[in-house]
Amino acid sequence: MSQIDEDYIDTLSLEKLRRLSKKLLDDLKEARDRLNQRPENSSRPSGSFAPWEKGSKGQDEEDADESGSSSVSGNSPEANGNTSPTNSTPENKGKAGKQSGAKGYGRRVELPVTGEEIHKPSKCSACGDIFGEEILFYPKTGKYELDIELKEMGLAVTHIKHIYGSCVCACGHETESFPGRSKAEEDWKVEITEWHLVGPTLVSLIVSLAMRMRLSRKRIQEFLNDWLEIKLSTGTINQCILECGRAVSPLEDELVAEIQQSGLLHIDETGWQEGGKLKWLWVLRTTTATLYMIGKRSWDVIADVMEKFAGWLMSDGYLQYRKYGKRLRCLAHIIRKARGLSESYTPEAKIFGEKVLEIINLFITGIYQARGDPNMDLEEKFSEKLAELKNWSEKHRDHSHAKTKALARELLNDWDAIWTVLKYPILPITNNLAERLLRHWVIARKTNLGTRTPEGSRAYVSLASVIDTCRQRNVLPWPYIAAVLTERRKGNPAPPMPQSQPFG
Repeated sequence: MSQIDEDYIDTLSLEKLRRLSKKLLDDLKEARDRLNQRPENSSRPSGSFAPWEKGSKGQDEEDADESGSSSVSGNSPEANGNTSPTNSTPENKGKAGKQSGAKGYGRRVELPVTGEEIHKPSKCSACGDIFGEEILFYPKTGKYELDIELKEMGLAVTHIKHIYGSCVCACGHETESFPGRSKAEEDWKVEITEWHLVGPTLVSLIVSLAMRMRLSRKRIQEFLNDWLEIKLSTGTINQCILECGRAVSPLEDELVAEIQQSGLLHIDETGWQEGGKLKWLWVLRTTTATLYMIGKRSWDVIADVMEKFAGWLMSDGYLQYRKYGKRLRCLAHIIRKARGLSESYTPEAKIFGEKVLEIINLFITGIYQARGDPNMDLEEKFSEKLAELKNWSEKHRDHSHAKTKALARELLNDWDAIWTVLKYPILPITNNLAERLLRHWVIARKTNLGTRTPEGSRAYVSLASVIDTCRQRNVLPWPYIAAVLTERRKGNPAPPMPQSQPFG
């Protein structure tokens, strides 16, 4: 292909042109067939659709997804000749979980009780007198709590019986104790309360299995049953994750304030699914804090954070980032595109890609040298090469080859952002820090298909932000998350994020 150009075609006779055209037509059909391969018509795995491919379906397909697939599959009643109505038809499909009016099932206490804790009121709620040990306690209600303790040789399951009741003060007022409960919030349906069956440390373990190990609710249920003999429904497991997400969500304000005070911010975004709809997962990372957000692929999602940020912003070439002036561009993206052109079958595109690679590699060598020699002036040293690269870009900005034109224009449009690093060589040259953080969550998206609701997305990014920030600071996140949930269940504010600890 690299040898075929207009001059070569002009030299061919009509018969040779026909033979060449047939070969090209066969190659084109084969390439088109390969591009058209989907999980439905090939051996491609079912999860190989990119999120934006799923989100670009027509409205009819989206409506069909919301109410049930409109196509007839091999396992459907229609495909098997059964057209009678069933509970799985779109008309009768209800929400996930227990349906209204359905019979409920209470929990059977099967595990032995390992301890009992009596919650006496500490003082009279009327006169304020402190209750002594001698005051009579009248039990009124109670609950069981499953939790785990961290032992030297592993985990131990605890099953504590909590008893609540009242005491009568000398003034005659009766004061009653109750499990703690956090105030309701408009954005959250899940409640934070000590009435829950699952204790804070066990909740933290569930969050670890879901977020770091990327296990589904069903697999978490299996793990707890097989290894700890704890039987929880998938609904309870999901409630634990949502409750913990709400518990840590106020810490986002602390992370935002720290990001706004930083001198360098790495930012990136990737596709995400929320209830089968296309969203975007954003990551903002400084040297000591990481913040995740889920929303549209729009500057509006990060506008509040960026409003008070005055440092350097390291990003890729997404157009929305041009709204921020003090910006750096990831050279890795430019290098990959130039390498692709250098392997092109179009001769001019190949030459342009090789030239861009040659000059950028020269600049990168100089940047690493300048980091060891503060007196080196890279802008002056590479002034001729900069002018040469700009001339090449200007020459190819209207080239007929689409990717050649795109790279040339990208270089010109982001010229200052790309080559600011020659003036300040101490600054980073890639956005790898943000991209590596997203890699874990991209795998989670592929295996667990994203989140189902806005509340689930909010809980997901809140937990991810706290987990990755703790790991940045060399702090184990799980005891801290358990401590946050313990305080929030009592109605207290969340403890502040732990400070960085020395590595080693």
